Amino acid sequence: MGRKISAEDGQAALAAWIRGNASRADQGMAVRYSLQILAQRHPGQAVEVRVPPFGAVQIGTGTVHRRGTPPAVVEMKTDTWLALASGSLTWENAVSGKQINATGVGSDLTAYLPVFSPLPPLS
Repeated sequence: MGRKISAEDGQAALAAWIRGNASRADQGMAVRYSLQILAQRHPGQAVEVRVPPFGAVQIGTGTVHRRGTPPAVVEMKTDTWLALASGSLTWENAVSGKQINATGVGSDLTAYLPVFSPLPPLS
């Protein structure tokens, strides 16, 4: 994922996204920071979480693979990921709203979310 993002920089970028005035650079930093925290809390290689074009991490214990695509892959857009990470969108609502492309056993991220303390829903 590149160099580690400081908590100060990551939280500032996430706050800008929450306020609705995030630049593209802020969005990218918020995504990479939240993925960084997710991977730190849930190390492993069972599930790949992708938020193009900003980042991807592998998380979760279970199946171990050496090369190629992991057995479970979850991909979504930036705003969907940040809403899930911040707790303003639930996994169930994102799936029912077809905002997530998830395949493979273990691709349900409910147990891993939110990454940060839940925030009030975005209106």
